[in-house]
Amino acid sequence: MSNIQKVTDAIVKQGMLPLYFNADENVTIEVLRAIYKAGVKAVEYTSRGDAALSNFKKMVEVRNAEMPDLLLGIGTIKNLQQAEEYFAVGADFYISPGFVPEVAAYLRSKEVLYSPGCMTPSEIIAAENAGVKFIKLFPGNMLGPEFLSGIKDIFPKLLFMPTGGVDTTRENIEGWYKAGVSAVGMGSKLISKQLMADKDYATIETETRKVLELIQTIK
Repeated sequence: MSNIQKVTDAIVKQGMLPLYFNADENVTIEVLRAIYKAGVKAVEYTSRGDAALSNFKKMVEVRNAEMPDLLLGIGTIKNLQQAEEYFAVGADFYISPGFVPEVAAYLRSKEVLYSPGCMTPSEIIAAENAGVKFIKLFPGNMLGPEFLSGIKDIFPKLLFMPTGGVDTTRENIEGWYKAGVSAVGMGSKLISKQLMADKDYATIETETRKVLELIQTIK
Protein backbone atom coordinates (compact mmCIF):
# COMPACT_ATOMS: atom_id res chain seq x y z
CA MET A 1 0.00 0.00 0.00
CA SER A 2 1.32 3.44 -0.89
CA ASN A 3 2.06 6.04 1.78
CA ILE A 4 -0.67 8.22 0.29
CA GLN A 5 -3.25 5.44 0.67
CA LYS A 6 -2.09 4.64 4.19
CA VAL A 7 -2.45 8.25 5.34
CA THR A 8 -5.78 8.68 3.54
CA ASP A 9 -7.18 5.52 5.14
CA ALA A 10 -6.04 6.60 8.62
CA ILE A 11 -7.66 10.04 8.36
CA VAL A 12 -10.89 8.70 6.83
CA LYS A 13 -11.17 5.92 9.42
CA GLN A 14 -10.61 8.42 12.23
CA GLY A 15 -13.10 10.77 10.55
CA MET A 16 -11.42 13.81 12.08
CA LEU A 17 -8.00 15.38 11.82
CA PRO A 18 -6.94 17.29 14.95
CA LEU A 19 -4.62 20.23 14.32
CA TYR A 20 -2.76 22.54 16.64
CA PHE A 21 0.37 24.60 17.23
CA ASN A 22 2.09 25.70 20.39
CA ALA A 23 5.36 27.61 20.58
CA ASP A 24 6.33 25.67 23.71
CA GLU A 25 8.01 22.35 22.92
CA ASN A 26 6.85 20.73 26.15
CA VAL A 27 3.20 21.72 25.65
CA THR A 28 3.42 20.52 22.04
CA ILE A 29 4.58 17.07 23.19
CA GLU A 30 2.08 16.76 26.04
CA VAL A 31 -0.83 17.64 23.73
CA LEU A 32 0.45 14.99 21.31
CA ARG A 33 0.50 12.39 24.09
CA ALA A 34 -3.00 13.37 25.23
CA ILE A 35 -4.64 13.07 21.81
CA TYR A 36 -2.76 9.85 21.10
CA LYS A 37 -4.12 8.40 24.36
CA ALA A 38 -7.58 9.45 23.18
CA GLY A 39 -7.16 7.25 20.10
CA VAL A 40 -5.79 9.63 17.46
CA LYS A 41 -3.71 7.94 14.73
CA ALA A 42 -3.12 10.97 12.48
CA VAL A 43 -2.51 14.57 13.52
CA GLU A 44 -1.63 17.84 11.83
CA TYR A 45 0.84 20.20 13.46
CA THR A 46 0.61 23.68 11.97
CA SER A 47 3.79 25.46 10.92
CA ARG A 48 2.82 28.81 12.36
CA GLY A 49 5.83 30.10 14.21
CA ASP A 50 9.60 30.11 14.44
CA ALA A 51 9.56 27.17 16.85
CA ALA A 52 7.47 24.96 14.56
CA LEU A 53 10.28 23.10 12.80
CA SER A 54 12.29 22.27 15.93
CA ASN A 55 9.09 21.31 17.78
CA PHE A 56 8.14 19.05 14.90
CA LYS A 57 11.54 17.33 15.01
CA LYS A 58 10.91 16.61 18.69
CA MET A 59 7.43 15.28 17.87
CA VAL A 60 8.94 12.85 15.37
CA GLU A 61 11.45 11.72 18.00
CA VAL A 62 8.75 11.12 20.63
CA ARG A 63 6.49 9.45 18.07
CA ASN A 64 9.25 7.04 17.06
CA ALA A 65 9.89 6.16 20.70
CA GLU A 66 6.32 5.99 22.03
CA MET A 67 3.71 5.99 19.26
CA PRO A 68 4.90 3.92 16.30
CA ASP A 69 1.46 3.83 14.66
CA LEU A 70 0.91 7.61 14.69
CA LEU A 71 1.08 9.61 11.45
CA LEU A 72 2.46 13.13 11.82
CA GLY A 73 1.39 15.71 9.27
CA ILE A 74 2.50 19.30 8.87
CA GLY A 75 0.09 22.10 8.03
CA THR A 76 0.23 25.72 6.82
CA ILE A 77 2.78 24.81 4.14
CA LYS A 78 2.92 27.78 1.77
CA ASN A 79 6.07 27.23 -0.27
CA LEU A 80 8.48 24.61 -1.57
CA GLN A 81 11.23 25.43 0.92
CA GLN A 82 8.93 24.61 3.86
CA ALA A 83 7.88 21.35 2.21
CA GLU A 84 11.52 20.36 1.74
CA GLU A 85 12.45 21.25 5.33
CA TYR A 86 9.67 19.12 6.78
CA PHE A 87 10.33 16.28 4.35
CA ALA A 88 13.90 16.21 5.63
CA VAL A 89 12.71 15.72 9.22
CA GLY A 90 10.15 13.07 8.37
CA ALA A 91 6.64 14.54 8.05
CA ASP A 92 4.15 11.89 6.90
CA PHE A 93 1.73 14.22 5.08
CA TYR A 94 1.32 17.89 4.16
CA ILE A 95 -1.55 20.35 4.30
CA SER A 96 -1.77 23.91 2.95
CA PRO A 97 -4.19 26.79 3.45
CA GLY A 98 -4.23 27.16 -0.35
CA PHE A 99 -3.15 25.22 -3.44
CA VAL A 100 0.61 25.54 -4.10
CA PRO A 101 1.46 23.92 -7.47
CA GLU A 102 5.20 23.49 -6.82
CA VAL A 103 4.50 21.84 -3.46
CA ALA A 104 1.99 19.51 -5.14
CA ALA A 105 4.55 18.53 -7.79
CA TYR A 106 7.35 18.00 -5.25
CA LEU A 107 5.25 15.84 -2.92
CA ARG A 108 3.78 13.89 -5.80
CA SER A 109 7.33 13.00 -6.87
CA LYS A 110 7.95 11.74 -3.32
CA GLU A 111 4.63 9.85 -3.29
CA VAL A 112 3.47 11.70 -0.18
CA LEU A 113 -0.06 12.92 0.58
CA TYR A 114 -0.69 16.61 -0.09
CA SER A 115 -4.02 18.18 0.86
CA PRO A 116 -4.35 21.80 -0.30
CA GLY A 117 -6.92 24.26 0.98
CA CYS A 118 -9.44 25.17 -1.72
CA MET A 119 -12.36 27.57 -1.73
CA THR A 120 -13.57 27.57 -5.35
CA PRO A 121 -14.31 24.99 -8.05
CA SER A 122 -11.39 26.44 -10.09
CA GLU A 123 -8.95 25.76 -7.26
CA ILE A 124 -10.30 22.24 -6.78
CA ILE A 125 -9.95 21.56 -10.53
CA ALA A 126 -6.36 22.88 -10.52
CA ALA A 127 -5.52 20.63 -7.56
CA GLU A 128 -7.20 17.61 -9.13
CA ASN A 129 -5.30 18.18 -12.39
CA ALA A 130 -2.07 18.24 -10.35
CA GLY A 131 -2.82 14.76 -9.03
CA VAL A 132 -4.32 15.75 -5.67
CA LYS A 133 -7.06 13.46 -4.33
CA PHE A 134 -7.65 14.87 -0.85
CA ILE A 135 -9.06 18.40 -0.71
CA LYS A 136 -9.19 20.59 2.36
CA LEU A 137 -12.19 22.93 2.13
CA PHE A 138 -10.97 26.12 3.75
CA PRO A 139 -12.27 28.10 5.52
CA GLY A 140 -15.00 25.55 6.25
CA ASN A 141 -17.28 27.85 8.20
CA MET A 142 -17.36 30.37 5.32
CA LEU A 143 -18.19 27.71 2.74
CA GLY A 144 -20.61 25.54 4.74
CA PRO A 145 -22.00 22.07 3.96
CA GLU A 146 -24.28 23.54 1.24
CA PHE A 147 -21.20 24.45 -0.81
CA LEU A 148 -19.97 20.87 -0.77
CA SER A 149 -23.42 19.49 -1.58
CA GLY A 150 -23.51 21.81 -4.59
CA ILE A 151 -20.16 20.73 -6.09
CA LYS A 152 -19.67 17.14 -4.88
CA ASP A 153 -21.13 15.53 -8.04
CA ILE A 154 -18.55 17.28 -10.24
CA PHE A 155 -15.71 15.65 -8.29
CA PRO A 156 -16.64 11.98 -7.80
CA LYS A 157 -13.02 10.87 -7.30
CA LEU A 158 -12.03 13.40 -4.65
CA LEU A 159 -12.21 13.25 -0.88
CA PHE A 160 -13.14 16.40 1.04
CA MET A 161 -12.26 17.60 4.52
CA PRO A 162 -13.54 20.96 5.77
CA THR A 163 -11.23 22.81 8.17
CA GLY A 164 -11.76 26.12 9.93
CA GLY A 165 -14.64 26.71 12.30
CA VAL A 166 -15.78 23.09 12.37
CA ASP A 167 -17.49 22.68 15.72
CA THR A 168 -17.47 19.71 18.09
CA THR A 169 -21.28 19.50 18.16
CA ARG A 170 -23.21 16.60 16.65
CA GLU A 171 -25.31 19.03 14.62
CA ASN A 172 -22.30 20.67 12.96
CA ILE A 173 -20.39 17.46 12.24
CA GLU A 174 -23.53 15.67 11.03
CA GLY A 175 -24.28 18.52 8.62
CA TRP A 176 -20.86 18.09 7.02
CA TYR A 177 -21.12 14.31 6.82
CA LYS A 178 -24.55 14.53 5.20
CA ALA A 179 -22.98 16.81 2.58
CA GLY A 180 -20.42 14.11 1.83
CA VAL A 181 -17.17 14.83 3.65
CA SER A 182 -14.63 12.06 4.31
CA ALA A 183 -13.33 13.72 7.48
CA VAL A 184 -13.38 17.06 9.31
CA GLY A 185 -10.36 19.08 10.38
CA MET A 186 -10.57 20.33 13.95
CA GLY A 187 -8.38 23.01 15.44
CA SER A 188 -9.14 25.55 18.13
CA LYS A 189 -12.68 24.28 18.78
CA LEU A 190 -11.10 21.06 20.03
CA ILE A 191 -7.58 21.92 21.20
CA SER A 192 -8.18 25.45 22.40
CA LYS A 193 -5.55 28.03 23.26
CA GLN A 194 -7.06 28.18 26.74
CA LEU A 195 -6.71 24.44 27.38
CA MET A 196 -3.10 24.59 26.21
CA ALA A 197 -2.39 27.68 28.33
CA ASP A 198 -3.85 25.86 31.35
CA LYS A 199 -1.87 22.72 30.45
CA ASP A 200 -5.14 20.87 30.88
CA TYR A 201 -4.12 17.74 29.00
CA ALA A 202 -6.74 15.57 30.71
CA THR A 203 -9.56 17.68 29.23
CA ILE A 204 -7.91 17.67 25.81
CA GLU A 205 -7.78 13.87 25.98
CA THR A 206 -11.40 13.55 27.15
CA GLU A 207 -12.77 15.99 24.56
CA THR A 208 -10.81 14.34 21.74
CA ARG A 209 -12.09 10.91 22.73
CA LYS A 210 -15.66 12.27 22.82
CA VAL A 211 -15.40 13.71 19.31
CA LEU A 212 -13.83 10.53 17.91
CA GLU A 213 -16.67 8.48 19.39
CA LEU A 214 -19.30 10.95 18.19
CA ILE A 215 -17.96 10.77 14.62
CA GLN A 216 -18.13 6.98 14.61
CA THR A 217 -21.85 7.19 15.48
CA ILE A 218 -22.43 9.76 12.70
CA LYS A 219 -20.54 7.95 9.95
